[in-house]
Amino acid sequence: MENVTSSIKTVDLSANPAPLGLLAFGMTTILLNLHNSGLFPLGSMILAMGIFYGGLAQVIAGIMEWKKGNTFGTTAFISYGFFWLTLVALIALPKMGLSDGPKGASMVAYLVLWGVFTGGLFIGTLRLSKSLQVVFATLTILFFLLALGDYTGSTTIKHLAGYEGLICGASAVYAGMSQIWDEIYQK
Repeated sequence: MENVTSSIKTVDLSANPAPLGLLAFGMTTILLNLHNSGLFPLGSMILAMGIFYGGLAQVIAGIMEWKKGNTFGTTAFISYGFFWLTLVALIALPKMGLSDGPKGASMVAYLVLWGVFTGGLFIGTLRLSKSLQVVFATLTILFFLLALGDYTGSTTIKHLAGYEGLICGASAVYAGMSQIWDEIYQK
């Protein structure tokens, strides 16, 4: 007797987690880069957004991408979710007296490493959508500009990085919203 269950296929009806991850990344990136561009100080609003929306929401989106079998989405969302959590820790731990802040070239190394990682993911986007290519290209540039700003101590470079980061964040918000709109309007 033939195995009947081998021909039964399950249909995944779970929601697309990518808009959540892209919007969490994009909105948090915009807020941080409003600070980086010199428009307002770093405070609890940006740090809270980094922990909960940029951090935890992206980790959740990454886990949902794993369930769907999307290695790229899993890697990107979980990695950047934990990027936000580590960034907040790098800022908050010294202020709470729990650790010293990054010294010397350590923050530059942190940012360069994230830039290299992001550049690797950018290569993967060449097989994906143009909107993701823009997100990952501008994010790669952002990490290297931030590293250069920290390396040189140049406020001008840091402000330039902030404005470039606003473009990166806005492109991620657009990519997330376009996926929602495409699903709603079936385009």
